Amino acid sequence: MKLYLAGPDVFRPDALDWAEQSRILCAAHGHVALIPLDGVETTAIGIYQANIELIRTADAVIANLEPFRGCEPDSGTCVEVGFALALGKPVIGYLQTRETVVERVVRIEGAARENRAKKPVDRNGQHVEDFGLPLNLMLAVPVRIVFGGLPEALQALGG
Repeated sequence: MKLYLAGPDVFRPDALDWAEQSRILCAAHGHVALIPLDGVETTAIGIYQANIELIRTADAVIANLEPFRGCEPDSGTCVEVGFALALGKPVIGYLQTRETVVERVVRIEGAARENRAKKPVDRNGQHVEDFGLPLNLMLAVPVRIVFGGLPEALQALGG
């Protein structure tokens, strides 16, 4: 299968090494990794269009849904996941821990307060979704979530 690897890993200082190791790992499972870093585009619109085309050609998407610059996954990754879902492609997302959204907000922002309705709120007083899921329901429901990293996601894919 051709697998699009979505996630903020492209921003890592060792992104090229990460890409090569990911490519090797996917190949060991019989798959071809499609990695955004493989493109030659340098403009925002060019990168966007190239990544969309990679998703179109992929058989499935594997997404790193770890918190990125806050409590939530990378917004670009979320767009890629949504696009793949709209195309009917299988999406497997991975997280390192089984913590819930509320637990993550508490860990990253400090203790979640409760308002008069006894609902958890973040440091800005916004309600924190409390379905016991590891991500917002719009990701946790349609995406097959696995705990671990890329190796566990590949195993879940059956490769």
